[in-house]
Amino acid sequence: MPEVALDFPRQWVEFSDPEDSDHVFRCDLTWLLSRWTCIFGNGCKGILSDRPDDGCCSHGAHYSDKDDEKRVKKFAKQMTDEQWQFRKVGTKRGITELEDGKPRTRVHRGACIFLNRPGFEGGAGCSLHQHALRIGLNPLETKPDVCWQLPIRRSYERVTRPDDTEVLITVIGEYDRRGWGSGGHDLAWYCSGATEAHIATQPLYLTSAPELIALMGAPAYDVLVGFCERALAARVAVHPADPQ
Repeated sequence: MPEVALDFPRQWVEFSDPEDSDHVFRCDLTWLLSRWTCIFGNGCKGILSDRPDDGCCSHGAHYSDKDDEKRVKKFAKQMTDEQWQFRKVGTKRGITELEDGKPRTRVHRGACIFLNRPGFEGGAGCSLHQHALRIGLNPLETKPDVCWQLPIRRSYERVTRPDDTEVLITVIGEYDRRGWGSGGHDLAWYCSGATEAHIATQPLYLTSAPELIALMGAPAYDVLVGFCERALAARVAVHPADPQ
C-alpha cells in the first residue's frame, strides 16, 4: 500500500505542564492514537530502496548533545564481538564521525556501525537495542536520542501572548518525512505514513509510553493519557494510515 498524503485533518490538544505553569504541551492526538508500530525486520522497506534491511539506520544517527554521545560510548564498551558485529572497527576507529560538522554514529559499509547485518550470529538489528534487552534496560537508555524518539517528534516554540507573557510550547507530534528537512523528499519509503506499519493492536500513546514519559515527564504524560482516552471514544480525525 502507498504512503498516505502528508496533509490531512488532525486532532490536537494543548494543556499546561502540571509541574510548570509557564510550559505548555501541544500534542497531536491523531498521531498518538494511531496504530503505528515499528516493523523492522517484518516488512520494513528501509529508507533507501537498495538497502531495505537497514530500516532507518542507513545514515547513522546524529547525537543530540555531548551527553547523548557519552552515554552511547559507555554502552558500546560493554558489548562483545559476539554481540556487536563491527565492534573491532568501532574500537579501532571510534564510533563517531562528523557530517557537515555535526557528530553522528559512524557509517560503516553503508549503514550505522551499530547495525548488525542479516546473517550475523548475534542477531540482525541495532546492537545497542539488543544490548539493552539483554541487561534489563529499556532501549531508550542505550540508543542515541534520535533513534529511540523516532517517529515521535518533540519540538519547541517560544510564544509571546497578547498580554506579553512568554510561554514555552513543547510540541509532541509525528516525525514524518518533513522532519528530515529537504532530504525527506529523497527517502524511498518512510514508515510513519505507511499503511504497512499501522498494524499495532494498541494505540501509540500506550505502546510508546516509556518514550513519551521520557520526553514529557510522568505528570504531563498522565494528563495526556486522559485526553487520549476521551478522544478514542470520539474517533475524530483518525490517522488515514490506520485500518479504517
